[in-house]
Amino acid sequence: MSRSGTGPRQTVRVDGGFGYGVIGADLHVFPDRGPVYLLSRYRPAPEPAAALAPGRKDTAGPASQPSRLLNARFQVVDFTGRAEERAELAAWRDGDAPRAARWLHGAGGQGKTRLAAQFAADSASRGWKVVSATHGAGTIHPHPGSQDLRLDGAAGLLLVVDYADRWPLSHLSWLFSNKLLDGPLPTRLLLLARSVSPWPAVRSALEDTGTETGALALSPLDEGRGGLAARRAMFTVARDCFAARYGLADPDAIVVPGYLDRSDFGLILALHMAALVAVDAHVRGGSPPKDMAGLSAYLLDRERRHWTRLHELRLEGLEYETPPGAMSQVVFTAALTGATTHRDGTALLGGLGMERPARLLADHATCYPPEEPGAVLEPLYPDRLAEDFLALTLPGHDTSDYPTAPWAPDVIGTLVARDPDGSPPAHLARALTFLASTAAPHRWPHAARHLETLLRTDPALAVAAGGAALTTLAAVDLDTEVLEAVEAHFPHRGQADLDAGIAAVTERLAARRLPATQDPSAHARLYQNLGFRLMRAGHREDAVAAAEKAVAVLRKLAAVDAAAHRPALAMALAQLSERAHAADRTEASRHAAEEAVGLFRGLAATDPTAHEPGLALSLSHLGVTLSEARDPEAALAVTQRAMGIFQRLAVTDPESYGPGLAVTLINEAVLCRQQRRWSDARTAAERAVALIRRLVAAGPAASRSELDRSVAVDESDLATALSILGLLLWGARRRDDSLAALREAVYIRCRLATANPTAHEHALADDLSFLGIYLAQSGLAEEALAVTAQSVEIYQRLASQNPGAFEGPLRRAHEACGTLRERMSGTPAETDRTWTLEAHYAALLNQDEVWQDAQDRRHRLDDMDPRYSGNVLRFLLRQADVLFEGLLHGLGASPDSLGRWAGETAEAWLARQPLVVALRRRSEGKPARPALCYCGYAIQPEWNHDHCYPGIIVD
Repeated sequence: MSRSGTGPRQTVRVDGGFGYGVIGADLHVFPDRGPVYLLSRYRPAPEPAAALAPGRKDTAGPASQPSRLLNARFQVVDFTGRAEERAELAAWRDGDAPRAARWLHGAGGQGKTRLAAQFAADSASRGWKVVSATHGAGTIHPHPGSQDLRLDGAAGLLLVVDYADRWPLSHLSWLFSNKLLDGPLPTRLLLLARSVSPWPAVRSALEDTGTETGALALSPLDEGRGGLAARRAMFTVARDCFAARYGLADPDAIVVPGYLDRSDFGLILALHMAALVAVDAHVRGGSPPKDMAGLSAYLLDRERRHWTRLHELRLEGLEYETPPGAMSQVVFTAALTGATTHRDGTALLGGLGMERPARLLADHATCYPPEEPGAVLEPLYPDRLAEDFLALTLPGHDTSDYPTAPWAPDVIGTLVARDPDGSPPAHLARALTFLASTAAPHRWPHAARHLETLLRTDPALAVAAGGAALTTLAAVDLDTEVLEAVEAHFPHRGQADLDAGIAAVTERLAARRLPATQDPSAHARLYQNLGFRLMRAGHREDAVAAAEKAVAVLRKLAAVDAAAHRPALAMALAQLSERAHAADRTEASRHAAEEAVGLFRGLAATDPTAHEPGLALSLSHLGVTLSEARDPEAALAVTQRAMGIFQRLAVTDPESYGPGLAVTLINEAVLCRQQRRWSDARTAAERAVALIRRLVAAGPAASRSELDRSVAVDESDLATALSILGLLLWGARRRDDSLAALREAVYIRCRLATANPTAHEHALADDLSFLGIYLAQSGLAEEALAVTAQSVEIYQRLASQNPGAFEGPLRRAHEACGTLRERMSGTPAETDRTWTLEAHYAALLNQDEVWQDAQDRRHRLDDMDPRYSGNVLRFLLRQADVLFEGLLHGLGASPDSLGRWAGETAEAWLARQPLVVALRRRSEGKPARPALCYCGYAIQPEWNHDHCYPGIIVD
């Protein structure tokens, strides 16, 4: 970056690679694939190329290749209609929300791109900075250069994201975290999509960033929205614009056709196609077809005629050699692969056995000039026409006057085939998405049969193609057998970038399977699976509804035959608890968990081998809901009972029950820390770290049951356990071990936050903050300043989205940076303790064995005189407010995390701590610890009472 008199200037130099830079925004890059996405300034529609100029009589004029006039990029047709949608978007843009997103969705050809372009132009004219986001992975990149995205003087920021339903969720999450969106100006994100299916998961990711969300559906131009009159008006505007390109002086000579009332012509693109064909046929003295298939065939015939004419002109010296049959194969390939580099395009055509691929690519570029310099295989536009070309080329349609190509199925098979190492081709997602869109309902049914052939051969290709392809495939009328083969390759626990597509396929299969069987048990299983998939996809309320249906079915069955169906009912209730908790229905979650616990307890009493895992699972859910209900002691009790069960089961089957034990150990550590029982918390955290480390190193275990879905651990769980352990080790004065644990947690979080900032940045900022505090207290000021500054950067971004939640941590992080800078500049610190006050009392308050006085002398509580114990007790209680505030700020904690209830005084909170309880007992002449456990038995050194609870039966 360099500065001049006109402001910042960024120079991008490229040596044998791709260069791209941004000013005023983040750049997220894959190490091996380039940018995750590309941001660029809004550019008004380009002037149509010379080939679109009116009056041209040579082979490059519109009469030679009329389909180019339909390319939305050129905006040949004046924008008209959609007044309600334009007004709604304008009101949304000008609303009070600081940051808002809108999911604009509708079928292909509905006019999303044109509406977005018009809205972008309207916004730019009102002073808004308009930026486009293009998915970068697997696409051809724009010309190297730099994009100045600074918002100086702008009224607001509008970010337009096309094909948003084809982006992996993790890549959208990266985009949503870009600092471009964190400025003080009003920010609007307009996401364009054909499908609404991915929206719940995307909406959840946006809401995590404090973004106001909403959706806008573009419906067909039906009777309720102006009906035939609106269609006729749009046809007329398009006809007049196309006629001007053809040089026609009197467009009224072309009458509005009488078939526009058909359902096919509810699409804006259909009206434009009808108008274009009407103009072209008028110029040529012919009659236009009267249906969508005929319109597509007409335009594609004009493409083929253009290829033929160019081939004939080679005899007159034109540098073009490809016959129309070969060009058809290249255009077919380009529709499936999209634009790519010359090297990759050469390899693709060579892999299809086509001779002289460089010549083919050059001739193809003559017909379809690439949008970006250096690219090849620019596809046919618009997308819907490319899909129709695929369909008409594939054998099996009933459009008798358009010839099919026998090579087409083999080309598809070759293009989607895996590489020798088993990896799918880079263009697989586009290829399957286009084929599925071609085969969509009311389009080209025969294309579905070709898709089935591909997926019968390799059903895992559908999963490898990604969530957007799965969503599109779910809408196709594919054989149930084929969908089931695809389903067999779904990750049992799900995967963030696939979950929306998996849910769509699962819904489609459930809709077929439910009426196909009268077995209520099968219905319940289908609802259970559907609920899980919907929850993973972010359809939380729908997931609760599916879980409730499963419970309702099984409740009826259990009422008739309890022995046969009560176990399934108990598991369905445990799942309902989990689904309801995810939907923030805490009471419903707790009631379901309580009922599940009751059922599983009875079942486990007669068959512990079969039902104790379910009891442990439901107890774990109950513990979470009780914690949220501010009943931490009860929450800890049931969590420890769950942990005890998983611990015993994991001894003989660690693969199945180790993850459950690990999850409950983390829960126990958190709950014990909330109650300031640091010794117990530290033990649980140490065990959790060791266990999760082994499980992560071993890789994901095979998932065989509903229980496996609910308990699983990965690196994020390891980071959580390490961060908790780091805080607990600091309280135990194990500084080096504490810093090592926190450093490892931060390392893991950094990696995870790079892949999915929405899910992991908050935890990363917290871990960085704690690490910075402890590094500073260890005298490592330089490292402390570096990590604290990083936490400030993240907290600033989070606070701009949700001030109430992050202003406090941001303020404390700023203060820490200031203190560190003063220390590094030579300003003496206020104190230079070898051990901080908060660390001293954090370690002491949460145990009931010793007291350590101001001279660092340790006293065994049971050896202390009752009068001295009373003096210490009164001293601590007098210091309650100061002590609590010191812990609060020194540990960077919240009152809730310190276990202080709402409305509770510091003195009352302190009186509940283990040390103070023990001192009170000693002041009364009693032993520091009670002689009896919860279970009613005397506490003995040889007996493990860790998981006892009131009423337990001890053999």
